[in-house]
Amino acid sequence: MNVKLSSTFFLKIVAFLMGIAILAVCIYWLPQAAIQDAKVRPGDYSIYPLLICAYGVCMTFSVALYQAYKLLSYIHINNAFSELSLKSLKAIKKCAFTIIFFILLLIVYLRIFAMFTGEDAAGPIALGLIAIFVIAIIAAIIDVLQKPIKNILEKV
Repeated sequence: MNVKLSSTFFLKIVAFLMGIAILAVCIYWLPQAAIQDAKVRPGDYSIYPLLICAYGVCMTFSVALYQAYKLLSYIHINNAFSELSLKSLKAIKKCAFTIIFFILLLIVYLRIFAMFTGEDAAGPIALGLIAIFVIAIIAAIIDVLQKPIKNILEKV
């Protein structure tokens, strides 16, 4: 097995395992958090906007993982510089911007919630801003990867 085949195979396994972890978060951890919050604070529905954004991020991240898996498949069959790989990169970039949107919604909600309850939301807001920064860097890298593929496809 040559290096390229083993590296794409390894990355496909990593993407698959990340997908299983996201599925576990959506099926087990998020509902458990909602159940525990309902037991602690009955009648308080303040966790629902957080859950909606968390499920939105998880679903969008799952779509991005699927597109990354498809991109790795194109690379595996020596079809990296094709229209299909360009479409996968575009979809991943759109997913990145969608995740940034959901995180911004969470930050706004946390800020408004903190104003009404008097709690300090600086920590979660700072983590959200760091996540936005990291995702923006990933989107910029994807944009840089798209340009050579576009140039090659235009020349053909």
